[in-house]
Amino acid sequence: MNTDKTYHVHITAKENPMTLNLREIWAYRDLIVLFTKRSFNLIYKQTILGPAWVVLTPLMTSVVYTVVFGEMAGLSTAGVPKLLFYLSSQALWSFFSACLNRNAQTFISNAHVFGKVYFPRLTVPISNLLFSCIQFLVQLTMVSVLLVPYCLQGTIRLRPTMLPLLILPLLITGLLGLALGILVSSVTTKYRDLQHLVGFGVQLWMYSSPVIYPVSQFSDGPWYRILLLNPMTAPMELFRLALLGTGTVHVVSVLSTLVFSGILIPLSILVFNRVEKNFIDTV
Repeated sequence: MNTDKTYHVHITAKENPMTLNLREIWAYRDLIVLFTKRSFNLIYKQTILGPAWVVLTPLMTSVVYTVVFGEMAGLSTAGVPKLLFYLSSQALWSFFSACLNRNAQTFISNAHVFGKVYFPRLTVPISNLLFSCIQFLVQLTMVSVLLVPYCLQGTIRLRPTMLPLLILPLLITGLLGLALGILVSSVTTKYRDLQHLVGFGVQLWMYSSPVIYPVSQFSDGPWYRILLLNPMTAPMELFRLALLGTGTVHVVSVLSTLVFSGILIPLSILVFNRVEKNFIDTV
């Protein structure tokens, strides 16, 4: 019995720049897992505490936010204990910023691999999304542990029927981070200096989003209207509403997120597919 099999793979340019070959990406799922493991090794190898930094970093940041914004500045936390408020907000925002920042380096950081062997380029951004999702789940577990004593005291009233809604802000935030990341990565293959603005821009975006304050702190005015148009406002408030039982989900903010996502995701796919054809000549 002849068990030899010959595989022929024909690599051709995509006729439709909006094409997503999901079947091919699924066939390379083992590579996605390998890239995810590589991310863990690159970040936590040769560190004293290793993966413990996934917990320590947001915890220390939340403590600083509690002191600076909660105690010194006196910002409202909508009745939620300050540390719990900042820790839960930081978990979702860290997920978004990690997706965006890591995927913004897709082409530049992996040029040495992309130029040697063929595989679906989207496997790298998807692995970054998976890596960020694992970090988020670890942080969400830490928030859940902190949530237990407050629920027992009656400070927080957990609504089990609302918990399934956590999938929505997680999905929206992940897609926004992925789409923005690959869009920035595609643009920076030609304009390298733009990558220096990403971290600064994400930091400014955080302060203009309801991360360290709730939407309910504002009732009217230009800043309130700008806040509602922020595409990260609806996911952040929906996340706190489902987890902590408090949040202001306005119709305008939901529509803003949907419109922004509806434009951004197809645009990022279009630009990514166009750039991957000849990025190796410009990187």
